[in-house]
Amino acid sequence: MSAKRSIRRSFLIKLIFASLSLIFLFSSILYFYIEQSIYDEKRQELRQVAKNIASNKSLYQADTLMSDSYLNLSVEIIYLKAPKADVDTYESTRNNKTYLIFIYPFNINDISYLKITKEITPMKLLLHKILNYIFIINIAGFILVILYAIALSKMLVIPVQTLSSRLSNMNEHLMKPIKTSELPEEFEPLGATINHFIARIQNFVKYQKELFIGTAHELKTPLAVIKLKNQVTLIKTRSPQEYIEALKVTNKTVDEMNIIVSNILNIGRQEGAQLDKPIQVDVISVLKQKADDFKLLAGNEGKTLHISLEPHSFMATLQVTLLNQIVQNFLQNALKFTPPKSSVTIRSSLNNAKGLLIEVIDEGCGIDDTIDLFAPFKRQGNKPGVGLGLFLAKSAADALGAKITLHNREDGIDGAVASLQLNAQTFVH
Repeated sequence: MSAKRSIRRSFLIKLIFASLSLIFLFSSILYFYIEQSIYDEKRQELRQVAKNIASNKSLYQADTLMSDSYLNLSVEIIYLKAPKADVDTYESTRNNKTYLIFIYPFNINDISYLKITKEITPMKLLLHKILNYIFIINIAGFILVILYAIALSKMLVIPVQTLSSRLSNMNEHLMKPIKTSELPEEFEPLGATINHFIARIQNFVKYQKELFIGTAHELKTPLAVIKLKNQVTLIKTRSPQEYIEALKVTNKTVDEMNIIVSNILNIGRQEGAQLDKPIQVDVISVLKQKADDFKLLAGNEGKTLHISLEPHSFMATLQVTLLNQIVQNFLQNALKFTPPKSSVTIRSSLNNAKGLLIEVIDEGCGIDDTIDLFAPFKRQGNKPGVGLGLFLAKSAADALGAKITLHNREDGIDGAVASLQLNAQTFVH
């Protein structure tokens, strides 16, 4: 089993490694710069001494090797078999002492050169001390970097821990938005996303409560009607026709209850459909098929369904069942509230967000903007219905990651516009 990934541990390791590399690189450059500067200074000194001696010719025509302790230097004249192209500098170690040897042209005619030797043991010791000091400073710096990295990594996870603590203290009855202004700038988008998610959960809990309360209320009323009707019927002996009429009323009430139960079952089926694996589908093709089906229904009711779908194709990855539920609810409501000899229009188009906008426009009575028609058991007008259709459509749209809206027409004609905004686009032509 692989170890769990830790952002803090990963950040800590990378920061320590990067800091260690930077410290090592900087220290190496610093030491080599100091060393090169000291050596350049010593070479410059020896070059100046050699120039002075060569210009004065104070050792010219000396047949024996000479030694001079002036400036703690040893100066000799050497003869080479072939001339050197340039001056030469090298180190030599003898008897645990280090010497810097400088070869400089003295007389070109007899190929004689000055050999200047200077002991640089103190300089080497100084460089060694400097290297030790840099090493000690590096260790101290490395320790400080580790402490700083631990503190910094801890500071970086504080906002995440704060968010986790606040979320862990929430439940379906106590959910408050997170104050993004109190979060670091980098965590504000995460806070905004969490707040959006909290708002969706709040709406879901709200609608679920309304669904349960509404269901109980919707079922309680017809049950009370059935019971009262039976009690009245049993008070005295009645004719067979009166019993038949009472049973008809009871059956009608039972049918209404069955409709409510069926819609509640549809809610459960829809939640199951939300778990279906999304597939790639041509949305325009789905809309055409659904529109063709309702065009026949509209004709039977004396109404006209206009179809205007653009673009020619729109490929998206989604659950087709959920899309069909939304479009079907839009068309059913539009035809329900549109009077005969009027028309309903279904159209689609690409909007500025490069998504697909699906609209169903009717010529009905419009809607009341003060009512949340997406809540369960909310009805509009005097048409029959349970009031769960738009609730199901809203749940399906949320599952698709789409946006659903309902508003009155703005072109001076009575009616409403139901729209669905699909943002997940993969291919359009």
